[in-house]
Amino acid sequence: MRCCGRPLSSLLVSVFLLFASAVAQAADITIRNPQIAAGEDGYVLSADFNINLNARLEEVVAKGVTLYFVVDFELTRARWYWLDEQVISRSQTLQLSYHALTRQYRLSSGALHQGFATLDEALRILSRLRNWQVLDKASLASGQTYLAAVRMRLDLTQMPKTFQVNALANRDWNLTSEWARWNFGPGDLASPAGSPPTAGDGK
Repeated sequence: MRCCGRPLSSLLVSVFLLFASAVAQAADITIRNPQIAAGEDGYVLSADFNINLNARLEEVVAKGVTLYFVVDFELTRARWYWLDEQVISRSQTLQLSYHALTRQYRLSSGALHQGFATLDEALRILSRLRNWQVLDKASLASGQTYLAAVRMRLDLTQMPKTFQVNALANRDWNLTSEWARWNFGPGDLASPAGSPPTAGDGK
């Protein structure tokens, strides 16, 4: 059987290859093992992120454009008589860039930065969030159960205006994880057994 002068099997193979190429180029972020643990001064958050950049984002970084990755954390408390109470909302920004003079990729958070020989090495560190203090112990009520949520996203608003215009109209720049949510109590050292984190819709 032929279609448009080409064997149907050949056409199907071409369509499959195009689809596979599109999937391979997709950029996404997923979250694994988010946990809250008790620290010296409060509660700290740890999580692992699977970060997949597409060819467009890799090329942009290699040309010296900084990408801003933001980790958002929220804690809410259910109230039967009213809307849920938002206890706290915090964000942390991590900058991924490439410096041609040193031929190194760099991760920066505030005044702290670290250099890497390859993009894979930089992404490996970016994907590991460890011991970020998100709560003071005094901010939680004993005996209460809270809903914790975390996500990572690429923040386009911090990029140069010329890139923002192109990025908003291009799916290649749409990079954000879903919210991972789990129940948490002040007496818990981490995510409670039997209540594994779940992915929710992004906001």
